[in-house]
Amino acid sequence: MVGTTSSRIEILNDGGLRSDGRRQHELRDITIEFSLQGYADASVTFQHGLTQVLVSVLGPHEAKMRSQTAHDRAVINVEVNVAAFSTGERRKRTRGDKRLLELASTIKSTFEPVVQTHLYPRSQIDIFVQVIQQDGGLLPACINGATLALAAAGIPLSDFVCAITGGVHSASSLLDLSTLEENDVPHVTVAIMPRTERVALVTMETRLRVESFEEIFKLAIDAGKVLYMEMKAALQRRTHSLVKALASGSKPVTQATVFDVDES
Repeated sequence: MVGTTSSRIEILNDGGLRSDGRRQHELRDITIEFSLQGYADASVTFQHGLTQVLVSVLGPHEAKMRSQTAHDRAVINVEVNVAAFSTGERRKRTRGDKRLLELASTIKSTFEPVVQTHLYPRSQIDIFVQVIQQDGGLLPACINGATLALAAAGIPLSDFVCAITGGVHSASSLLDLSTLEENDVPHVTVAIMPRTERVALVTMETRLRVESFEEIFKLAIDAGKVLYMEMKAALQRRTHSLVKALASGSKPVTQATVFDVDES
């Protein structure tokens, strides 16, 4: 007779390591790739660990429906689609799915105070998010990818928006949660604007003790600053690549930049 083992995976072992081998406050690898997709003004593939999203920005442009325009500012439109193969869940999510609508609404409300919409009255800015793969931290990946795509499209922002998820297992704080961890521990997503030192978003779907929240909040702010440096470096490399390509008269080459973000 073959013995069976428990199907429950240990979130944090006695050595302080998580199920994927990371330390408590260690972030997963980040890959950032700028590209052009169709008629989009800029597109970014943002991968954080195994979570991968493609964010495309179109605009500012004239809105299709006048009823949706504002006379003194641009209107931000966000659409989120999930690839059927992005997760092990065998449920197909359509555009009218409640979870996708909530995700799009959260992204929109996060960027409305950050994008300088007053510069583009009676126009529309579209943010299209395609979820390619999911393994935790989906909302932060969408926000971080959107920040880069907006900046690459030349749309003025008052600051970067850098997001990360944190949680608590027993009495131990964790950063950058995988799907396994998100399903098992109470967690919160925090988005910060590092240069102005403002908080753009705080959201949680589970209960968290006040003292635990304060600890996670401080860790998330520090992690957001690390993400900011990596995202800024990726944009600078893209800019240098474009300048070099223009100087030589050649077509810009799309580059992927991989960062091993393991700040504790």
